[in-house]
Amino acid sequence: MSARVAIVGRPNVGKSTLFNRLAGRRLAIVDDLPGVTRDRRETDGKLGPLRFTVIDTAGLEDLRDESLESRMRVQTEQAVDDADAVLMVIDGRVGVTPMDRHFADWLRRQTRPVVLVVNKCEGRAGASAAGEAYALGLGDPVAVSAEHGEGMLELYEALAPLLGEGALAPDEEEPALEGDDRPDQPISMAFIGRPNVGKSTLANRLIGSDRMLTGPEAGITRDAISVDWEYRGRRLKLVDTAGLRRRANVFEKLEKLATDDTDRAMRFAQVVVLVLDATQLFEKQDLTIARRVIDEGRALVIAISKWDLVEDRQAALQGFRDRLETSLQQVKGILMVPVSGETGDGVPRLMDAVFRTFEAWNRRVPTHSLNRWLKAMSERHPPPMVQGRRLRLRYLTQTKVRPPTFQLFLSRPDSLPDDYSRYIVNGLREDFAIPSVPIRLILRKADNPFADKGKKDD
Repeated sequence: MSARVAIVGRPNVGKSTLFNRLAGRRLAIVDDLPGVTRDRRETDGKLGPLRFTVIDTAGLEDLRDESLESRMRVQTEQAVDDADAVLMVIDGRVGVTPMDRHFADWLRRQTRPVVLVVNKCEGRAGASAAGEAYALGLGDPVAVSAEHGEGMLELYEALAPLLGEGALAPDEEEPALEGDDRPDQPISMAFIGRPNVGKSTLANRLIGSDRMLTGPEAGITRDAISVDWEYRGRRLKLVDTAGLRRRANVFEKLEKLATDDTDRAMRFAQVVVLVLDATQLFEKQDLTIARRVIDEGRALVIAISKWDLVEDRQAALQGFRDRLETSLQQVKGILMVPVSGETGDGVPRLMDAVFRTFEAWNRRVPTHSLNRWLKAMSERHPPPMVQGRRLRLRYLTQTKVRPPTFQLFLSRPDSLPDDYSRYIVNGLREDFAIPSVPIRLILRKADNPFADKGKKDD
């Protein structure tokens, strides 16, 4: 099992910047506004030869009530309990504050080893704060600049003895291949939707713990938070995302960053679960999100959340289905599952829908089967005449999966009507059991086999 390193500290000391530095890429949202991070976020981290799971946490607040900040503190405390080592970060430009002293006292009472990190020490900026930090009683402070990558060697020297030899990488690591589709790879599943539709509550129900912050406040989730877990022996990576509002209504920088993070999670997901609120109608923004998922070629499943609050369930479900069929005609058979994150009702059916949709998204059809099928389809409904000559459909082959993509070679691709393309796509979906996922049909001009021969004869 990978060693685990938690990054803690009061708000706005640069924890997320250090998290991104150790992760080797920008994952957590970073902004000058205090309190940006709310959920704890985990990813693979490295520091020299050290390999570990690095955990970003919310800024520590001295609160014990029912507020959002208090619930954030509980998440941070859980991260410390699960960690093998803790990096406590203070701001080298500000120096040691009373809140830093308060939480240093709390960390000394824990059983986890702590490295005191004085951040924002570009050049000599934090020299005095580093000297002052000895008073916190957490050992020798390490001066770093997470933003500029300074002090990483000193941080490695402080952290390596705490993690032990088990955290050291082997001499040669096998590089990951782009597009590696090995069967042991987890299925990446992203939850997206409007704010406050119950995404985080449903995610917590699926993984069986209060991993995501939840509450009555809209827009609690900001970062896209990923969690590795297993369901019925299959590995998955669940990504909970910030709520998406209409872009015209997004003005604040922080919300724009959160929206970009959600878009990125959607593009890299394999299956996207669009979460709707069962107590509201299928809104225009829901349809906009669904179309974006389809345009990206992702596999789409719809979860109707808060189903426990619906009285006339049959009428409500029929209303959602009717709206879906009329508004998303480009993809037939999208699976729609009523669920409740509060009670767990419908969760097994939702996961069945995810697996079925993922399999359809990976469907591969042999070329010989496609061309027998194409001949039968063109005989049943011949392509139209163009300038007195009938279009000839010569050859059909599948060029990729995820989503299923086919190339149709014909005499005049620019003259094939859209309705005939839809006829081909709908036939593929029906006859080869490819429901509920986007199908891409690319038209290509077939070469004239007699063209070169005629030139030679001349």
